Amino acid sequence: MKPLTFATLLTLSLATLSCGSGDATENATEVGIETPAQHRESEAAAIDIADAEFTDPLVDKVFQNYLNLRSALVNSDSGEAATAAGNLAETFGSDRRELKQLARQIADTDDLARQREHFSALTGQLGDLIREQLSAGTIYRMHCPMAFDGEGADWYSEVSEIRNPYFGDKMLTCGKVEEEIGG
Repeated sequence: MKPLTFATLLTLSLATLSCGSGDATENATEVGIETPAQHRESEAAAIDIADAEFTDPLVDKVFQNYLNLRSALVNSDSGEAATAAGNLAETFGSDRRELKQLARQIADTDDLARQREHFSALTGQLGDLIREQLSAGTIYRMHCPMAFDGEGADWYSEVSEIRNPYFGDKMLTCGKVEEEIGG
């Protein structure tokens, strides 16, 4: 076996083991989306059917903007991510300065890797707000064990289907549902 081929097989094997394989990954299924445009349409439809409701209408807007940002990162579109993050930053009031700052950091760069780092931090800070304000429906906390060189990272979704914002189409279905948050 050639060294390059062996290294490639080893990398693929590790990725498969880290993200699961076969029947053990019922959450990590392909849905047959073949183009980025079709994927964006699917994401938009999923956001429209989200059943999450929040006590505060402003938090609903925050969550919708967060979902748009997540979708842009899934699509590996740094320009769209910057726009969505700018919209998200505008929804935070003065009482949420840290969240606003994290969203601004995403909006102020076109470096996809940096956007994803800030998105992870934003997700970590957003959890309490989502939990406190969710009044109905379900939100899923997802986890990718391979993000950031194996440190792992979370994100929130309105559906249980895995669409990884940290790797995009490189490992679209890497991850699992860690928690169902119900209102």
